[in-house]
Amino acid sequence: MVGIYSYGVYIPRYRIKVPEIARVWGASADDITRGLGVYEKSVPDLDEDTATIAVEAARAALRRRDEIDPEDIGAIYVGSESHPYAVKPTACTVGEAIEATPNMTAADYEFACKAGTAGIQTCMGLVKSGMIQLGIAIGADVAQGAPGDALEYTAAAGGAAFVIGGEDVIADINRTCSFTTDTPDFWRREGQNYPRHGGRFTGDPGYFKHVQGAAMLMFEMAGTTPKDYDYAVFHQPNAKFPQRVAKMLGFREEQIEPGLVVPRLGNTYSGASMIGLAATLDVAKPGERIFVTSFGSGAGSDAFDITVTDLIESEVFDRTAAPSVKRLLENPVYLDYALYAKHKGKIVMQR
Repeated sequence: MVGIYSYGVYIPRYRIKVPEIARVWGASADDITRGLGVYEKSVPDLDEDTATIAVEAARAALRRRDEIDPEDIGAIYVGSESHPYAVKPTACTVGEAIEATPNMTAADYEFACKAGTAGIQTCMGLVKSGMIQLGIAIGADVAQGAPGDALEYTAAAGGAAFVIGGEDVIADINRTCSFTTDTPDFWRREGQNYPRHGGRFTGDPGYFKHVQGAAMLMFEMAGTTPKDYDYAVFHQPNAKFPQRVAKMLGFREEQIEPGLVVPRLGNTYSGASMIGLAATLDVAKPGERIFVTSFGSGAGSDAFDITVTDLIESEVFDRTAAPSVKRLLENPVYLDYALYAKHKGKIVMQR
């Protein structure tokens, strides 16, 4: 089997409340919060970007298993829409920061919000083939949203790192599958600061077609139904989409509740479904089964069938060695719109 050897998350402490954004643009805060189900979102500090978030998430994953030797890490993949450099891999920065061996393969991935889960699949293949012992897949973003655009109410910052291995894993990844089409519901051209979106096409034929497509394929491959799972995690651009698709597929509200962190976090793009999975692993018990489906505009979804093992509660794995997602969401520091705009680089001091 191939599975999750460890995991870690990083979420900036700063937040802005959705009503504060609505106030600036003269929008109805009640309508927006009711429509999105999001009440606040994370904001990166002035010195934080996708690279620093990815490094902190990876370090958190390593802290949970003391026996991990960075020399055993044979691959690092970082999925993001907001890599600091157009040409200069974030993955190499992460590898250097965690003192991984130079004898590894590394690359940056981009597939809108599912680039991180694509990294998990790549690590699974390399581990299963015997090419590497451990691989790290990271989904991290400081998501962009143009001032006043609908995306600005949810575009957040955060990331999750998953160490993938073949032995002594805390969760078996029983199988994975993907569903992909050329559906350009969301895009950002080279040189543009902010993405554009196809409005109503983001739901259908974007999100719902692909999440359902991957999910139904997984049910067919695994011979399962929603009743066979204790938890389910879906990509969460807002709170309404994952709740709706879960209901459409036959999952109960209690199954998605542990991983539905978007109301207090916002949409962390490549980190969204992975942080949701991490939040679920924070509370999962041995033998419990988790269904995960990511989504990336452009468009595609990756689905995973995961079973938690006894090692998640053993001495070799220490969940308390790194902050849980719940803890990372506590004690936020709230910003007004002016400070938020400064943090996000929407306004820059002229020198």
